[in-house]
Amino acid sequence: MSEPLAAASLTAAVITVGLMAGLYYAFTISVMPGLAQAGDQVFVAAMRQINRAILNGWFAIGFGGSAVLAAIAALLHRGDPALPWIVAALLLYVSTLVITVSVNVPLNNALDASGGLDPAAVRAAFEDRWVRWNTVRTVVCAAAFGCLAWAAVGY
Repeated sequence: MSEPLAAASLTAAVITVGLMAGLYYAFTISVMPGLAQAGDQVFVAAMRQINRAILNGWFAIGFGGSAVLAAIAALLHRGDPALPWIVAALLLYVSTLVITVSVNVPLNNALDASGGLDPAAVRAAFEDRWVRWNTVRTVVCAAAFGCLAWAAVGY
């Protein structure tokens, strides 16, 4: 095992998972509560724009790169006492990917495809479920971040 490469992969995983946890947390504590105060038309329009804007390379690096970096860190830390924490983080983070792909993305796609439908109906079909599952993925991603941080400090 290359110690510098192992340390770099773990550090990169901590950073990227932390950024993703922060993104989900920001939605949990500010974006969605703020939009909850908006009218239906504003809510739907804002979420459509947010869902389009987030599909960029920087998001892709954090979203997919976090799992890749955690997996690399796990491979490079075989036999290390940090390994169980890294594996736990990887499993937790992959859970956030599953939640996102199976719940949040389909809701985003339905919202985007809702076109000229009544904004109140579109919002009703979207908001509560999206917020609930975003909260779940926030907690799970924060737990993944905690596991990686714990592994990095050598508990």
